[in-house]
Amino acid sequence: MDRERIEKYNILFERMIDAMTDMNNFDREEFIAVLHEICAFFDISKGVTEFYSSLSAEKAGEGEVLIDHDDGRGEGKVAVFRRTITPSKTVIKSTLYKAEDSENLSDEEYRKLDLMLKAMLSFISRNRLQSAVERLAFYDETGYPNINFFKRRLEMMNEIGEIHGNTVIQFNLRHFSLINQEIGRDAGDVVIKNYYDLIKDFLGDKGLICRIVSDSFIAVFRNDLIKFILQILEGFPVIYDKQNEKRVLVSASAGIYVIPDDYVFERPDDIINNVGSAAQDAKYEFNGDSVVYYTEKIHVEKEKEVRIRRFFRDALKENEFKAFYQPKVDITTGKIVGAEALCRWVIGDKTVPPVDFVPILEKSTDICLLDFYMLDAVCKDIRRWLNEGKNVVKVSVNLSRKHLVDVDLTEHLMKIISDNKVPHRFIELELTETTTEVEYTNLKRIADDLQKEGISIAVDDFGVGYSSLNLIREIPWDVMKLDRCFIPSEENYGVTELMFRHVVAMAQAMGLDCVAEGVETEKQLEILKDNECRIAQGFYFDKPLPVDEFEAKLGEFTYSIPDFLKNW
Repeated sequence: MDRERIEKYNILFERMIDAMTDMNNFDREEFIAVLHEICAFFDISKGVTEFYSSLSAEKAGEGEVLIDHDDGRGEGKVAVFRRTITPSKTVIKSTLYKAEDSENLSDEEYRKLDLMLKAMLSFISRNRLQSAVERLAFYDETGYPNINFFKRRLEMMNEIGEIHGNTVIQFNLRHFSLINQEIGRDAGDVVIKNYYDLIKDFLGDKGLICRIVSDSFIAVFRNDLIKFILQILEGFPVIYDKQNEKRVLVSASAGIYVIPDDYVFERPDDIINNVGSAAQDAKYEFNGDSVVYYTEKIHVEKEKEVRIRRFFRDALKENEFKAFYQPKVDITTGKIVGAEALCRWVIGDKTVPPVDFVPILEKSTDICLLDFYMLDAVCKDIRRWLNEGKNVVKVSVNLSRKHLVDVDLTEHLMKIISDNKVPHRFIELELTETTTEVEYTNLKRIADDLQKEGISIAVDDFGVGYSSLNLIREIPWDVMKLDRCFIPSEENYGVTELMFRHVVAMAQAMGLDCVAEGVETEKQLEILKDNECRIAQGFYFDKPLPVDEFEAKLGEFTYSIPDFLKNW
């Protein structure tokens, strides 16, 4: 190569390096123009770059092929070929061709062209690595922008002064496991994507929606869009099979945080935590609503939750949780025939009611630790009563649905009972109805196992949720506990009385004992008598009692009952 040609080569090389290294002001058109000039300089007819995400993808031919330059003269012969394997095992190939009738490169031209190709491949490799990092950091495995993407957007909005005037919403699709069971998981994925696209398209350039995980999403948008977004979340038909016009109604629970006009942005996590607290309340419907706005009260409740979680384990060690016993009474005699053990958190002279801590513990497996603790405490009391010669009755202990995933639950329960040497006939375990097929299957397995061990099991709060007859038919219950909402009152006598009568008759025909919960009035006792439901639990007889007060009533003690019950 003569001096003039070498100088021109050096100028092109410098221009290429400048275009590749100024990443903040990368000019793609300039870079492509330089590539075309380099190819013309070396009389290259075509340039092809191939990118493969792995060695196996290269072998299968599954990758991207880019034509960097093509002057139409074809691929007569290979001028330069280079293959690079990056540390992450991605593969980049670049092939430069010359036309059939063109002159071959000299050794010096080959070296200089190869040097340019090395630099270009290094640039492509770096760009691909940056794209891969971007994809891994800001998108999930299915291509949805993730929570990191959302955080970055909030920071960008704050930088340009657009954080105010926006609403943040976190929502969870409701009962989506049931939709998956109904139409299949693949169709369910289509529903999620179409629902996401529906909201994304509606927001346009006025907002952003990202996926947190599975069927949980978070979005930010201008305040004036909230009404329309809520209409979509309330319930919207989503197509999952366009050919057969099949649709499914999708709704969501949502937490909403309207960013205050005086909000001082410090970090995106503050906003995300606020809306997340409201979303969690909405998901569990603690406020009876599937849409919850973030308020200062929620902030206080969140701090309370943190405190309870922090002190819970130490409270277990210090035996601060106590078993209180609410009697179950035979309404024909007034005698105590059983009891339910209810947990109270006693700190000094203060008693914390379960509503203040049980729902918080229910959000994690901490509730399981408390259940085991309570069963152990009850067993210790029963063993002491037996040793003292008291007239012991069967005591029921509540078990959370969180236990249903424990394949060794029966062994854990029986060990506690056996270690305390308590006869099985004195223990009853109360389980609530289930909402999913998986929970139902596990519940049936656990119930079968406990029945084999001679442990009585009760279905708790029957009638509160979505109880099905299969729940009663397929699972070997011993006791049905009827929630207070099933017991007729002056306000809801008609249909409720009819339902109560038939549920009691059905349970008794199936050999189940019936216990009516929440009995508070003489009128309700009369209804129980009319429907031959003999066992009642409620404030008419007694509130949950500390252990010393309850055990004092074991034996010959009887509650006074109305005259109309005495000759039943």
